[in-house]
Amino acid sequence: VEFDYETLLNRLRELSFLNSGVDIELTDERTARHVLLESEGGVKSFVLFKNTTRKAIHKDPVYIQKTVMQKSAKEVAMQWNDSYNESLAAYTNNIPQRDGGTHVTGLRVAMSNVIRKYITNNDILKKGDKFDIAGEDMREGLTCVLSVKVPQPSFSSQTKDKLVTSEVQPAVNAAVSEGLTTFLEEHPDQAKEICNKIVT
Repeated sequence: VEFDYETLLNRLRELSFLNSGVDIELTDERTARHVLLESEGGVKSFVLFKNTTRKAIHKDPVYIQKTVMQKSAKEVAMQWNDSYNESLAAYTNNIPQRDGGTHVTGLRVAMSNVIRKYITNNDILKKGDKFDIAGEDMREGLTCVLSVKVPQPSFSSQTKDKLVTSEVQPAVNAAVSEGLTTFLEEHPDQAKEICNKIVT
């Protein structure tokens, strides 16, 4: 078996970000390459790491964390940049879902509703402009990491590429709705930068 250092490094870096406070050490004795991965910022730090090669349009990532009776947890971070590509990474119990699932649906519905309401209520558009921006437009330039930890999750297949646990969707929706609304209200300057990116 030939181990690929970069593959291991990328996966262990993910796990470091997804499990804030856990230090992971990787050593390749073939080449003496060594790295200590330590992240205190969780998925917020993950988003900042992903955006290092892009220009963020607002300073602080939106960060939402909610735990229910120590049984389930939702952690989300998002930051818009000046690109037009969406970068969304979703995980359940540290397992990546490349095909999304109920947690991603809950996130996207909440995000679209909150931003649409904020733009409407805060005169972001010029008079006479109609607001008919689709959810995909709102996610242009978005870097987002979504991590949920739930007992006994259900997936669409053995590869676990899509989460199908139904109760996760409303739980993520509620957490993101509350957290994103609070962020926009408490950071009006950054909220304006985000909304201007979306409507232009």
